Amino acid sequence: MVSKQLVVIGGGAAGFFCAVNAARMNPALKVTIVEKTGKLLSKVKVSGGGRCNLTHACFEIPELSRRYPRGQHFVKKAFHQFFTTDTVQWFEERGVKLKTEADGRVFPLTDSSQTIIDCLLKEASRYQVGITVKSEVKSLKYDNGKFIIELSDSRHLASDFVCIACGGYSKSLMFEWIKNLGHSIEEPVPSLFTFNLPAGQAGMPGNPITKLMGVSVENVRVKITGTKLEQEGPLLITHWGLSGPCVLKLSAWGARELKERNWKFGISISWLPHYNEQQLAEKFQSLRFDMAAQKIINKNPFGLPQRLWEYLLAFSDVNAERRWADLPSKEQNRLTRNLCNCTFEIKGKTTFKEEFVTAGGIKLNEVDPNTMMSKKMPNLFFAGEILDVDGVTGGFNFQHAWTSGFIAAKSIAATQ
Repeated sequence: MVSKQLVVIGGGAAGFFCAVNAARMNPALKVTIVEKTGKLLSKVKVSGGGRCNLTHACFEIPELSRRYPRGQHFVKKAFHQFFTTDTVQWFEERGVKLKTEADGRVFPLTDSSQTIIDCLLKEASRYQVGITVKSEVKSLKYDNGKFIIELSDSRHLASDFVCIACGGYSKSLMFEWIKNLGHSIEEPVPSLFTFNLPAGQAGMPGNPITKLMGVSVENVRVKITGTKLEQEGPLLITHWGLSGPCVLKLSAWGARELKERNWKFGISISWLPHYNEQQLAEKFQSLRFDMAAQKIINKNPFGLPQRLWEYLLAFSDVNAERRWADLPSKEQNRLTRNLCNCTFEIKGKTTFKEEFVTAGGIKLNEVDPNTMMSKKMPNLFFAGEILDVDGVTGGFNFQHAWTSGFIAAKSIAATQ
């Protein structure tokens, strides 16, 4: 009996997971990974600062699904087949010890992404998965029950099954070879990016807050002016603008809307999200009494980083050398306003290193979440970021990669 063939297009997390699991579940299947670059698992390598944040310790399906700005209902169905608990078990069964950090992110105990890469490469070797690098797919055709894959070096591969797991494309044109199979695309837009503050003119400084680069604030609330978009969480000030989990999550939820604005928009930051202006004014009354003789600059009563406190005093035209008892009401009002509602104009974005993902991809109503098979063409499967699914930062995009790769593998392995 001639063994059936599976070609997985893409040597990233989703592609590898599909390939190694399909080969394991159906030893009669001949599996080949085709990767267009010279690097395998490149996003795994750099993710989480080189530590690989491979999932998130969230064990409730509805709760985890809410971390996906696009594809929420799709992943909710898929997670019933392969969830965070399955990811943890899969890697631990293969000797990868994991740890969960305080914010819920899950990493290998070694703090090295190479541990995850070695595990996947070992599985590929164990189940004799073929790997071809520097081979870009130029076209994919379905003819007489077989897929014919044309590669950039003019080679052709024939296959019974194809799983497209080539990651997110940044431009619609790059999807043409998939569109030719009858699939439609949600326009790709960037997600998970940082907010740029306008640079200064020649010889002039930019926004003075960028002088605080490296300062992080544990919990702020950021709102995008004129929208319902807001997020709470840690914020990092950089030399070009604002970053950190709060900003990255906001960029994910606002990906399409912010592109429409050409990444020019206003934001307001509450540095103390648990206060409104009235509550803060009341707090200031007690501070004037409790710390009457102390200089305002010396005593920061809100636990904010000292450099940020000094910036906010200067920004609010508060005489920092005053004693708390002598703070004029006008200065106090400016300070409470800027603590609760500090506004900035954002102009542009910066790709956030390895966390960058693309929102957009294959329209989800054309793919069965229970099998990852195309509804347009038999034996064509999808996994990972090529689908119009993207999560916020924190291991959610990898969880979608493992889930979709596993389901595709299981479906292919079961097909006779």
